[in-house]
Amino acid sequence: MSDLLTDSQFTEFRKLIYDSSGITFSETNRSILDSRLKERLRDMNLDNLDAYYKIITSDKEEFKVFLDSITTNLTRFFRNQPHFDALINYVIPHVIENKKKTGDTKVRIWSAGCSTGEEPYTLAMLLKDKLPAPYTFEIIASDISLKSLMVGQQGFYPESRISGIPQNYLASYFTKTDKGYQVKPDLMKTIKFDYHNLRYDMGARNLDIVFCRNVLIYFDEAAQKNTIDNFWKSMAKNSYLFIGHSESLFGMDTKFEFLKTPWACLYQKNEA
Repeated sequence: MSDLLTDSQFTEFRKLIYDSSGITFSETNRSILDSRLKERLRDMNLDNLDAYYKIITSDKEEFKVFLDSITTNLTRFFRNQPHFDALINYVIPHVIENKKKTGDTKVRIWSAGCSTGEEPYTLAMLLKDKLPAPYTFEIIASDISLKSLMVGQQGFYPESRISGIPQNYLASYFTKTDKGYQVKPDLMKTIKFDYHNLRYDMGARNLDIVFCRNVLIYFDEAAQKNTIDNFWKSMAKNSYLFIGHSESLFGMDTKFEFLKTPWACLYQKNEA
């Protein structure tokens, strides 16, 4: 099935994807959509693309599976270490300083586009280790990929996936098994994995820190702006946003302030 998508079908599918998720397919990545559609047709024993289009526009569960199939879930533990250095050395001390004024002792974090869970587990390990008493934390980890969320919820990673985790963290927070490493229950319970489409407001409020790295690159300007506005709504008055090192809010009409620390650049919601 070479060149599965006709021009009209490509237009139809990419509009459906964009309208529902904000993910943009252009001519340059058309081949990715084409190959993922071939896989879905094979899995469902179909040979008619129009028939599959009818299925995903009427069956919400299959549409979720389809969106799952077209997303790229590349991640690893402690990816882009300078972000985590900035988190521990700059962000957490400032968050705690603000919380002292209110008496609130819980740090609330959202890992948006968490993929298979390496990012939220990295955050959880760092906060378990570095967050001073009496402060506690909770992490919401969300993704549009149900398959990835399931990996995160199970908390099991083969040996090939745990590179980058410091040895003391591996010993403290993982149990070695014959086939890999299992996250210990005490760490797992600090994270709530949840399906979420960034096209929409998640409904959470007063978040102190949001990580959304290497997700905005899949969106066009309008979808990026919508996502950033939703983050603003969900975040506390003095809070911090991490995006991918190749991503930027430059030129976007947003109230977030650019913040350069000695470790990494990020954004701040600095609202009186």
